[in-house]
Amino acid sequence: MTAVRSTFLVRHADIIFSLKTFLAAVMALLIALAMDLPRPYWALATVYIASQSLAGATRSKAFFRVAGTLIGACASVALVPNLVNSPELLSLGLALWVGLCLYISMLDRTPRGYMFMLAGYTAALIGFPSVSEPAAIFDIALARSEEIILGILCASIVSTIVLPRSVGPAVAARVGTWLGGARAISQQVLAGHGADKAVREQRLHLASDAVDIDTLSDHLAYDRNVSRDTPCWLRALRLRMLMLLPLLSSIGDRIDALGSEVRSTQPRLMALVDDLSHWIADDDTAREPADRLRAAIAAQLPKLDAGSSWDTIMVASLLLRLRELVDISADCRVLNQAIAEGGRPTDARLAFRSEAGVAPVRHVDHGMALWSAGGAILAILLCCAFWIYTGWVDGASAPMMAAVGCSFFANMDDPSVGLRGFAKWTLVAMVIVATYLFAILPGISNIEMLIAVLAPAFLLFGYLIARPATFFIGMLLAANTASLMAIQSTYSADFAAFANAGIAFFVGVEISALTILLARSVGAEWSVRRLMRKGWTALAWAAESRGNRDRAAFAGLMLNRIGLLAPRLAALPDSDLRNVDNLRELRVGLNIVDLRRARHGLSPQTLQAIDAMLDELAADFRTYDGGTMPPGLLADIDRALAGAMTEAGDAVRGDALIGLVGIRRGLFPEAPAYQPMALPRHGSVAA
Repeated sequence: MTAVRSTFLVRHADIIFSLKTFLAAVMALLIALAMDLPRPYWALATVYIASQSLAGATRSKAFFRVAGTLIGACASVALVPNLVNSPELLSLGLALWVGLCLYISMLDRTPRGYMFMLAGYTAALIGFPSVSEPAAIFDIALARSEEIILGILCASIVSTIVLPRSVGPAVAARVGTWLGGARAISQQVLAGHGADKAVREQRLHLASDAVDIDTLSDHLAYDRNVSRDTPCWLRALRLRMLMLLPLLSSIGDRIDALGSEVRSTQPRLMALVDDLSHWIADDDTAREPADRLRAAIAAQLPKLDAGSSWDTIMVASLLLRLRELVDISADCRVLNQAIAEGGRPTDARLAFRSEAGVAPVRHVDHGMALWSAGGAILAILLCCAFWIYTGWVDGASAPMMAAVGCSFFANMDDPSVGLRGFAKWTLVAMVIVATYLFAILPGISNIEMLIAVLAPAFLLFGYLIARPATFFIGMLLAANTASLMAIQSTYSADFAAFANAGIAFFVGVEISALTILLARSVGAEWSVRRLMRKGWTALAWAAESRGNRDRAAFAGLMLNRIGLLAPRLAALPDSDLRNVDNLRELRVGLNIVDLRRARHGLSPQTLQAIDAMLDELAADFRTYDGGTMPPGLLADIDRALAGAMTEAGDAVRGDALIGLVGIRRGLFPEAPAYQPMALPRHGSVAA
């Protein structure tokens, strides 16, 4: 019965969401009217802004929306009475407040960031229309807070009680799909197709999906239907997902380095690779244990010394990476089963170990956040100037909409595109509202008829919100229609007031779009290059640092950036940037981390060679422009590799070997094979 209900909810999710949201909206409107709140339509609009298809997402958004509303209301109460006699200073104060909150929200890419963004534009929504009644600002702020919180509570209650959709199954389904894609790529890589363009595109797609899963999983803590253990297992699984993509890239590179004749020269090795490929493809949770494969890998691991050939070193490096792949694949199977079943894994022994925690690490761009905040401040001030110097009574809506629009679309490379869409759908909402106000509502005599005539439009808006492709269209139509219709307890529509409000809405968005287009908008290619430069800077920083660092944390940051690159590269079908192997820098960075972990157990001579190489690598990446690396760095890598080959101690030498080979292959894939150097031995070694 539970399975049937779950299937029904998923199959008809869009329609169910629309019905639930309309129910919550009607409930909020009726309560607001019964409480005699001055603007009950704010409660109606808030329901559509706060509602999400998943119960946990609605609750998380509701919690932060309440907090943001209260903070914004307090800011308006503090600013308006004190600055109302100086319109220029009041405009500047509110604009700076919106900019500050937007800046903070862009640095916090979690649901909590929504609270800061809302605190900014809520102050604008309350403050600008209140300048004509500064003495009543507290009552106005209180009423707006009550109306918004009422809408939030109604949305949360209905989402929780009426056919709730849990975040847990949605996350499990997305993770299952991701792992299925990873298995397919693993087979392609192990078959020697890791360098194919199609495989590289699939890896980029998985990196983008991993960012989406991260975002979705943020709401798990707010879902009452999720087991307490599920977030723990998901964090563990996320760590392995982060490491899997660069690991596959590294394995593909090693197979490519061994050459097309590897099947004839290394038949046992390739038989092991084929065996591993079949094992990974087996989707049965009760598949053969991984111990046999680990033993087979250990049996083929060659012994190394200072005279070992490059091919022998590459085989050892490949086998070490294959062992990691076995561990991660086995762990992913166990953890995914635990998440799907909502309980403890049947076999909780996990093989892959990280040096530190698994908290999400996300890309943060202070420069873009500051630039976006500056664009919003400028747009609001221009709207305020237009309002003040024209003396337009209803002009307060212009800076108000500028604050909302600039905040909503700040994360876009070109926010003016979103603002243009905002203006277009605001115009559509005005047509819908005009039809209601002057053709339909005059004939309505009771609340039942009002609900009946509102239903067709708002049910359609809810359906659009439920579909990712039309989410913003639905939300803009619902919020703007509810706001411009301004439903009260009695009908009092006036065409002149409606036209003034609508024009002010439209003017505010258009001024914002033009301002942002001139002062803030950038193209996808510019953003791609900026993200790449951030990656090169991260590599320089990693090489300059000394000591241990969690590989998973570094991988999380770099993969998060790659995930942000993926949709932008998709918008550049003819750009040469699509040919860049974006996992190369990630592999190099992880290998630097391996070296930093190994350096504490190395001999002074080898340590000196590795540190000199890392210093040179850092200097080169500080000035890197995407071209080829200087040949002097290759010589430094080979000297460090020669020293590492003479080290004693399997663990230390293994980390150093993996790190140096990975850096050499990542930065100089076309370089001639490494030639052993005659250096003093520090002891017998074996990988």
